[in-house]
Amino acid sequence: MPQGPFSEELIGRLKSAQRVAALTGAGISAESGVPTFRGQDGLWKRFRPEELANFDAFLRNPSLVWEWYQYRRRIIREVRPNPGHAALAQLEGLVPDFAVITQNVDGLHQRAGSRKVIELHGNIHRNRCIQCGKVVEDLEWEGDELPHCRCGGLLRPDVVWFGELLPEEALAQAYLYTRTSDVFLTIGTSAVVQPAASLPLEAKEYGAYVVEVNIESTPITPWVDEHVRGRAGELLPKLVEALARSKREGR
Repeated sequence: MPQGPFSEELIGRLKSAQRVAALTGAGISAESGVPTFRGQDGLWKRFRPEELANFDAFLRNPSLVWEWYQYRRRIIREVRPNPGHAALAQLEGLVPDFAVITQNVDGLHQRAGSRKVIELHGNIHRNRCIQCGKVVEDLEWEGDELPHCRCGGLLRPDVVWFGELLPEEALAQAYLYTRTSDVFLTIGTSAVVQPAASLPLEAKEYGAYVVEVNIESTPITPWVDEHVRGRAGELLPKLVEALARSKREGR
């Protein structure tokens, strides 16, 4: 029986899978209204992201960088997880071991209910001390005195900036799920930003069935087992529905 936009092969593999991973990129967040990194609003048009999202820029003008990130945080707080985020949270309940590996920093997967989220690029809602490394949650900065840690060090957004390495623990977890998953989904990612771009191909090399969900083709499209063109918010709920129905019917 046809399973909508997804193949019977995929539904069958998901049904028997012990471990599944989903790599997500900016595309799934864009469907919630999160602007792309290179926003076109207001005074930020005058800056390239490389001028703001790097450690040297932060040391030169921490107030400017903090202002930019507070602007981005305000936008993200106003948006909501979309049906694509919700479907991945539901998929977690249909698979014995499921993880979201995300390049996004907006925390929308967690807000949608996903419990196992591996954040490759950090989280814009967290802050980290540049001196002792302590992570500080729920900090509000109103543009007065710069925020500092109890140790006296300056706080920065806990995101990965240009020229910085990805968090070691998150990267290790991402590679673990990439190399041991039975099914690997890649959703809304351009497949050009490394090292995340190589994860789907590595998953395939290690034996996973790799499925790409995207509104357009990407550099990895010719290599995946299945490419489904469209919006995550429309397609992923159909995938979850098909898998749940298959499990109920025992097929």
